[in-house]
Amino acid sequence: MGQGLSCVGPSREVDFFRAAQSGDADAVGSALRWDPDVLDRTTVYDRLSALHIAAANGRLEVLSMLLDRAVHPDLLNRHKQTPLMLAAMHGKIACVQKLLQAGANILMFDSLHGRTCLHYAAYYGHSDCLQAILSAANSTPVTDSWGFARFVNVRDGNGATPLHLAARQRRPQCVHILLDNGSLVSASTGGYGCPGSTPLHLAAHGGCLDCVRELLAWGADRLQRDSSGRIPFVVAQKRKHGACAALLNPSSAEPLVWPSPLKFISELNPEAKALLETALMDANRERERKILKGTAYSLPSPEHSDDEIDDHMSEEGDSDLCCICFDQACTIEVQGCGHQMCAHCTVALCCHNKPNPVSLCLAAPVCPFCRSNIAQLVVAKAKTREESDKDSISKMRKSRMSRNLSEGSSSFKGLSSAMGSLGKMAGRGLGKIADRSDMVDKP
Repeated sequence: MGQGLSCVGPSREVDFFRAAQSGDADAVGSALRWDPDVLDRTTVYDRLSALHIAAANGRLEVLSMLLDRAVHPDLLNRHKQTPLMLAAMHGKIACVQKLLQAGANILMFDSLHGRTCLHYAAYYGHSDCLQAILSAANSTPVTDSWGFARFVNVRDGNGATPLHLAARQRRPQCVHILLDNGSLVSASTGGYGCPGSTPLHLAAHGGCLDCVRELLAWGADRLQRDSSGRIPFVVAQKRKHGACAALLNPSSAEPLVWPSPLKFISELNPEAKALLETALMDANRERERKILKGTAYSLPSPEHSDDEIDDHMSEEGDSDLCCICFDQACTIEVQGCGHQMCAHCTVALCCHNKPNPVSLCLAAPVCPFCRSNIAQLVVAKAKTREESDKDSISKMRKSRMSRNLSEGSSSFKGLSSAMGSLGKMAGRGLGKIADRSDMVDKP
């Protein structure tokens, strides 16, 4: 749509548009020297300019040549689509970036569905284009007048946000990017799909397990109803998406939810954030395995068994293990006090099953070792050789002391064995930790 050459006119104009479509910069330059006014002409039916054609086909050299000749980046075709919309539609990231640098307006709406370039990128699943537009939105004066949050949740003519479109079209990467940038997880549509649908309703309709998983991890409400009174579970059942229906069943266990209201979570650096997000999804996948176990939709088993993990951890040395679960290596450090733990235990500490429906706020967690308030989390620093040697000496001393005490007291030996068993029970993965009702906040 929009990139074809349905034109009837002078052969010179046809050759000019074809050169723009094929990326023949020499032919485009020759045509402009022969007739500079050709820049103002469009195809007959779709009213496509050469800039539209170059952007839709990813012809960066031609696009740059046209922009250098002071061509306005926001030219409109028959459907009031801009070159930026067509570049985002077809996933031409280089052209998207060039148009944004040239000052293309990201708040233009087409006349087909009242959609912006952000809608186009989300609908067609081009996550790189989506991210580029969102990054530009943080610095352009256009969104300064609107506000970034309003732009991320901009609605089309049918009341659908970019998140609605991404969820309906089975675009999990775009769903994740939009949620990470403040898209409202439970916003209702107007006339798109069934009126009153949330992104979770639309993901259930499309049967995309990854989209359902992302939305649930960001706090989507499984009990929210559309205008027909249906919850997402009913929608998935009607469309015969069995795995999605099982996860959306209100009687199944609640997933862990990303603690976005916490201030230090919003200030995480990319490395720490990636570790915690992975741990969160691992925990929810363990929940999914339990829900789907024995059904036709069972998830594949983990690539590594518990025994393999234990062997791998023993090679690393106990000094690198998390002192909470005694199973995973320490990867997260509490800034300030310096205490370290694994990403899985950090997620169990910070995440919750469901947001508080009254305040939508969480009490800030405290460090489990010193009980000080957590203000910032960072990736744990690797220990130097000298520090590792000191830890090894300390470990040997503690081992000797423990052996001496155990030789003199059988009761101590029994206690030591019990504590070891408890550690292993706690360390068999975050899924088991999260299932404990006393380890998570209840609604």
